[in-house]
Amino acid sequence: MPLPARESGFTGADPVYRLTVASPVGALTLFEQSGAITHLLWAASNRLRNGRPTPLLAAARIQLEDYFAGRLKRFHLPLAPAGTEFQCRVWAAIREIPAGKTLTYGELARRLDSGPRAVGTACGANPIPIIIPCHRVLAAGGRLNGYSGQGGIVTKKRLLDLEGALEGRRSSG
Repeated sequence: MPLPARESGFTGADPVYRLTVASPVGALTLFEQSGAITHLLWAASNRLRNGRPTPLLAAARIQLEDYFAGRLKRFHLPLAPAGTEFQCRVWAAIREIPAGKTLTYGELARRLDSGPRAVGTACGANPIPIIIPCHRVLAAGGRLNGYSGQGGIVTKKRLLDLEGALEGRRSSG
């Protein structure tokens, strides 16, 4: 059995499992609880040891490797990001943006009958970046702006370059 990041305690919560994987944008740590990915964080420490991964974390590692190798355009993993109802709506909409395409915060806001700043705030709170591809959401006019992942805009640009999304700045909407 894989080693959990923490054991279930007096709360009775399911254990949380983690796996840190190398990537072209730095070490990424995936977290799983109750059979779903809950977080993807840039590894805080290179001293994290991995136990044997759960089947889901092993599948996530393979999908991330395939994504960075250009073989995967859409992740197929059970996700359970914790957020408000609005944040979850934004994250669901972001998952529908195909690889190699982008939308602006304004375009996404119109689809959700919301405002661009609210969409931007939800993007910044995304607990599973890359897999929920908030890097595909750009500022007005297709400008690159902030990114919550390690490296900020540089990382966002690397992810978009990997997908070919900056070639001619095509938009899906």
